[in-house]
Parts: sequence; C-alpha cells; structure tokens
Amino acid sequence: MPKIAALSALEILDSRGNPTLQVTVRTDEDTNKCLIASASVPSGASTGKFEALELRDKDPSRYQGKGVRKAIENVLGPLAKAVIGQEVSHQKEIDHLLIEADGTKDKSKLGANAILGVSLAVARAAALAVNLPLYRYLGGAAADLLPCPMINIINGGVHADNSLDAQEFLIRPTGAPSFAEAIRWGSEIFYTLKKLLKENGYVTSVGDEGGFSPNLSSTESALDIIVQAIEQAGYQPGNQVSLAMDMAATEFFDANLKKYIEKKKKAAGLPYIERTGQEQTDYLESLCAKYPIDSIEDGLAENDWEGWRIFTERMGKKIQIIGDDIFVTNMEFLKKGIEQGVGNSILIKLNQIGTLTETLECVRMAHSHGFTTVISHRSGETEDSFIADLAVATKAGQIKTGSMCRSERICKYNRLLAIEAELGGAARFTDSNPFRKR
Repeated sequence: MPKIAALSALEILDSRGNPTLQVTVRTDEDTNKCLIASASVPSGASTGKFEALELRDKDPSRYQGKGVRKAIENVLGPLAKAVIGQEVSHQKEIDHLLIEADGTKDKSKLGANAILGVSLAVARAAALAVNLPLYRYLGGAAADLLPCPMINIINGGVHADNSLDAQEFLIRPTGAPSFAEAIRWGSEIFYTLKKLLKENGYVTSVGDEGGFSPNLSSTESALDIIVQAIEQAGYQPGNQVSLAMDMAATEFFDANLKKYIEKKKKAAGLPYIERTGQEQTDYLESLCAKYPIDSIEDGLAENDWEGWRIFTERMGKKIQIIGDDIFVTNMEFLKKGIEQGVGNSILIKLNQIGTLTETLECVRMAHSHGFTTVISHRSGETEDSFIADLAVATKAGQIKTGSMCRSERICKYNRLLAIEAELGGAARFTDSNPFRKR
C-alpha cells in the first residue's frame, strides 16, 4: 500500500463564508502511482459544550478572528511529522498518532478541525489506492443501505433570524420505495411549502441549512403549514411522510432558572412562555400527540440529564429520541446515556469528535446497544460529500444534511443518488427509525 509522502492545507470558506480547512494527502510513488486526496472540514453554530475544539486564530484583523492559519500550521508541522511514512490503509493507527500528537482530551492543542481534515483525507487516499468507492472501502461488500433523508424545510433557532426557537423542522419520506423517490417527494413538498408561505404573506428566504425561515408565531404554526404542504403535494402525513424536529433546547435553556424560555420572543419584547423540565417534556409529548412526529432531537438541554431520563421513560418507546449536544459523538457520553436510560438514538457528526476511527467506534457502540444512528452535516458546510458515503458504509439508515436547496447540502443528496445508481438492484432503502409513523 502507498505511504503518506506529504500533507498540505488550504484556508477555504464554508457555507456561511467563514474560514475552514481543506487538507490534502499525497502518497509516495514506490508501490503505486502518486495519489492525491482531499477533505474539507465543516463547522457548527449550535455546538455542544463537550465537542472537540475547533481551533481558530482569534486574530481580529482577519475574518473577525475566525481564521484557521494556526490549524494549517499544525497540519504542516506536528500532524505531518506524526503520519508521514505511514501506509494510508492503516486508518486506526494513523488516527491514534494524530490524537497522540495533540495530547489533549478535546483536541484543543492542534485543533479538531486540523486533525479531522487529515483523518478524512487519509481515508479517501486509501480508497483510491484500492480503486474502491469510499462507501465500499469503509463499509465492505455489505454496504448497500441508502439512508432515509431527514429533510430540513423550516429553520429556526440560531440558524435563522426569525421568531422560532426550535432549530429545525424536518420531513422524513419514510414511505418512499427508493432514495431517489424520497428525494423527489422531499423536493415537491419543499416547493409546495414555498408556495404556501408566499400565499400567506411570509418571506421565503432560507436559513443556514436551506430551510425556509418565515417569521411564524409558534412551533405549532410551523408544523401546521408543513402538514398542509405535505397534503397539497399529494402525500399522506404520517403514512408516507412523517415529521421530525431538532429543538436544540440547550440554546434556550436558562441554567440559572432551570427553565426553557421562548428566548426569541422574550428578546423581541413579546409575550413568551417559560417551562420547567417537566413542562418541557409535557409540551413535547403534546406535540407528538397532535402531529405525525416520530423523531425529536435535543428536546432538552445538554446538561439536563434528569430531564432527558424522564423524557426517555415517557416517550422512548413511542418516538426516536436523538441526542446531539448531550452525546457529541463521544463514546464516553454515549455510554453514560446507555447506562442512565437517556435517549435511544445518537446524531453522528465527524467534527464533534475529530477522527474517522472514533466516529466509527461510536456508531458501532450505538448499534450494539440498540440505538439508532443519524449521520449529520453541520450548519457551516462545504461541498465535501464524505458523510454521504459514511451513511451508506455504516448502514446508519438515516441522514440529516439539510434542505432542498444550497449546493453544500444538495451535493450530499446527489452523491447518494449516484451511490444508489451504482449499486443498482443491490441497493436497499429502509428507514432505520423503528418508531416511524405508518
């Protein structure tokens, strides 16, 4: 197998126009022709407290302090020193060397963004070396399951300048016979929703992840108009298309008061509601009773473990309860959740943990304990489609990668369409959420 001969890195822009890294691995020519493979690193806005650290320059004279020149220096210096000469197929050993070079628990010395860029580029180079598509190289011959898309069609929270505190309102085309049909259904519903919003006098500008960002009066108003869009597009809410939500509750949880507050309404001087953890659970349960919701992510705050436990006890056999900020793709936190009966699903984000190996180990742990997994993008994305291949390789069965617009989101869908076409009759499409509405 070829060995790593050199690393390079480039400061590029993500979908919000902020700097991020593109890392390139070049192999030697001793055992094969020289291979060149690159990977770009995403960035989140709604981030968990315990995520691996994204290294920024903090130089106010460049990109308002968000430059990544220090991370680039770390790729070219200590990270290159650690991995040059290693065979590209030795992913686990290489990732261990990257972690060891950093030496901190949260990858704060060299930066999780720098480490992840190297880790993913190495995987791409290894796939090229054996002339396999990335999903096949990572997942083997059994990698044949296309994920059900969780399509973000209304944005709120920190992803949009509107009055909605809930961060994402999503549709899940669970009744579609194939991934390609699921995407068609999603696109038709998306544009039907756009028409409805226009007819009702709402703006149709989009948020960070491509969902519309209308200034709706409440969570219920958003859910109502989405159900209407599903019906007008010719599909059956609940039977063919279910709803999902990412509350991102940490963003509107007051740790001092221990209450969930309608933060945006309060800031605007409008009447707002405060809820205790118990009341937040009651509220989420009432939404699931009224609407065809079968999946809720981060319904409670990342540090409200007791609230999560109560919510899981009450709803864990009825809906998919996804932990994002509370688990941060970290086996330590996932293990705690399993032991304490918190959640039944985990969101998987590569840059929360910082290496491909740790990500794959977290997926394996989740599956071995009956948790579902949802492979996810970040709000600050690039045109890199690595997570599309990852979703198929891990048989995750679900992917969250944005709406039906913005090229940094669509490129992941297009990659999955290409994988489905490549697999042909061997391709399977089955939603892995056992609580999907029928």
